[in-house]
Amino acid sequence: MSKVRVESFSISLDGYGAGPDQDINNPLGVGGRELHQWFFPTRTFQKNVLGAEGGTTGVDDDIAARGFHNVGAWILGRNMFGPIRGPWPDMDWKGWWGNNPPYHVPVFVLTHHARPDITMEGGTTFHFVTGGIREALDRARAAAAGKDVRIGGGANTIRQYLEAGLIDEMHIAIGPALLGRGEPLFAGLDMRALGYECVQFMPTEKATHVVLRHTRKPAVK
Repeated sequence: MSKVRVESFSISLDGYGAGPDQDINNPLGVGGRELHQWFFPTRTFQKNVLGAEGGTTGVDDDIAARGFHNVGAWILGRNMFGPIRGPWPDMDWKGWWGNNPPYHVPVFVLTHHARPDITMEGGTTFHFVTGGIREALDRARAAAAGKDVRIGGGANTIRQYLEAGLIDEMHIAIGPALLGRGEPLFAGLDMRALGYECVQFMPTEKATHVVLRHTRKPAVK
């Protein structure tokens, strides 16, 4: 059975998934790059994101690579596509990743403002969904054709899917950084009451990897 997954989502020690003041020069927010120091050197990042050879192997790379296995569609919040807010001022911006994004499957972008689909190199097509998280998930599941759907973020998008109980499994990489401000992931969420439990805990040199699974059981009071 296909799953809805979050993979390789990095947060700070104080729980932020991105730093403050995100813009075109700071897509991860101020200090946000510190959260991903476990991921950037890996062979998976070098190959899948940069299209380069080499990179580190080991636990961090194994976990990063797992995030791309059996993924048939992605769902992204609008900031994961680009820094523009409000109505689209033009159609020139086609995403952070250039002509060949690292997704290689259909990608469904949550937005309040409609826009035509964008077909990119390498099998990626961006679809813009104005009907909310459930419409995006229904369309992503259909496009995934039995494979898993990966929720790519950002933090607000993941929070919406967590609150709705729609994420089956979630990998969080906790980096050794304090951001102080930014986009919180778990603030105000009772993950136990939402039916999630920790099923894996793995420290490495640059991160602590945690896997949460939705048990679909009510919380014990």
